[in-house]
Amino acid sequence: MSASAPAAPTTSSTTAPSAVRTLDLTKTYGSGATLVRALRSVTLDIPAGRFTAIMGASGSGKSTLLHCMTGLDSPTSGRVWIGDTEITHLDDDALTRLRRDHVGFVFQSFNLMPTLTATDNIMLPLRLSHRKVDKEWFDHITGMLGLTERLRHKPSELSGGQQQRVAVARALVTRPDVIVADEPTGALDSEASDDLLDFLRHCVDDLGQSVVMVTHDRDAAARADDIVTVADGQVSTTRGQEVLA
Repeated sequence: MSASAPAAPTTSSTTAPSAVRTLDLTKTYGSGATLVRALRSVTLDIPAGRFTAIMGASGSGKSTLLHCMTGLDSPTSGRVWIGDTEITHLDDDALTRLRRDHVGFVFQSFNLMPTLTATDNIMLPLRLSHRKVDKEWFDHITGMLGLTERLRHKPSELSGGQQQRVAVARALVTRPDVIVADEPTGALDSEASDDLLDFLRHCVDDLGQSVVMVTHDRDAAARADDIVTVADGQVSTTRGQEVLA
């Protein structure tokens, strides 16, 4: 009798569904004497509809974990699900479609197209996927982000905080299930950081979305519902703010 494949990590009927799950996730680089174990058999369940912060020192594996969880990098072994879809063995085209339709990315570097206006940068994911713009949704997210009067400006005409808000609007325009933010406040001043974190909280509390944020900033992590701490490629999860006490 052949052995059946291991089941996905499950949640009971009394717990929230998962935004992202991993099972025995391992990532190594190099070999022999130069082998580096960036992730060590990480099994993690990030609940949907919550704000989760991933913290850790430089080199702890937190960004590697985020990249493997979202298909930006391939694990050496283990399995990953986004929602109910296992991404571990998806081909490049299928993985691109899943990320485009279900995940919104916000990075420390804003990655805006310098020759496009704010409006065109925000709508770029829709145009690449040949989808129509939901004007009501577009107006809502740009209004909430304070971009209404800046939509015709190009990135060079915007402050760093405004550019990051454009990047956030671009991540949200497709109505993703999960918003993934990698050190999103790293290039912002304190006021712009607070504004961005307020909006990420709004996405969870009022729009029902899931936010996963990598940060080294304890003040930023304090806005989250749950903290995942990464150290030496292993994780521990704290519900609420106990880890920051």
